[in-house]
Amino acid sequence: MNENVTAFQRLVKIMDELREQCPWDKKQTIRTLRPLTIEETYELADAITENDWKGIKEELGDLFLHLVFYARIGKEEGQFTLDEVLNGICDKLIARHPHIYGDTSAHPGLVTVNNEEDVKRNWEQLKLMEGKKSVLSGVPVSLPATVKATRLQEKAGKVGFEWDETAQVWDKVQEEMAELQDAIALQDPDRIEEEFGDLSFSLINYARFLHIDAESALERTNKKFIARFTRMEEEARLQGRTLAGMTLAEMDALWNSIKAKSRETDAPGAPKQQNSSD
Repeated sequence: MNENVTAFQRLVKIMDELREQCPWDKKQTIRTLRPLTIEETYELADAITENDWKGIKEELGDLFLHLVFYARIGKEEGQFTLDEVLNGICDKLIARHPHIYGDTSAHPGLVTVNNEEDVKRNWEQLKLMEGKKSVLSGVPVSLPATVKATRLQEKAGKVGFEWDETAQVWDKVQEEMAELQDAIALQDPDRIEEEFGDLSFSLINYARFLHIDAESALERTNKKFIARFTRMEEEARLQGRTLAGMTLAEMDALWNSIKAKSRETDAPGAPKQQNSSD
């Protein structure tokens, strides 16, 4: 038997045993699992951001457990079985890839696949053919705003609602920036919030045209800020001081010093510090 099949069956068996014998596992519902699943998903995202393959491996295991857990509960509730879940995604993948498992010419509205963009365009068209009412269907309501904006823009772009050139997107960013400044001048809080949202949406779109993931870029900056700020706290303690006891000018000078040092360390060819986990 295939090793993947054997390992998966082992996980299913353990899940069944836990559900039947463990007091905690017996008590769980889809609603009590939901926040835990979200947490596990973010832990996987963190591991991916850090390029931590050991962490990715572990977090994937945790997510597999959750998926099997939901399938077990679905079976208990008479809603679906694990086999139905797996066959369902298999059927969907086959149906959504007619260029691999069928013939695109047999489906009016599909294009011949020459690149990944053609695959994405056909994917959205096939979803509409399956009964979706909008190309924006399927974007989860609870997605973080930055990720949601990116997905909405990607989906709209698949039907041609997209700028032709990167320069046009930057013009739109500048336009939204000017509108935000106008709202600030009017001191209208509601309009300021609206225009700030429009500017953020445009910047996320600009990131797409630069082939940058806006969420990843922002998280990278978050991590950089945390690293530099905590270094500031350490430097202040070495001086027998606290940040709260410093003036803004003193903190700014400390920040710039740490920033310069970090750039020297990150420069190509610079010696790297040995990671304690290596």
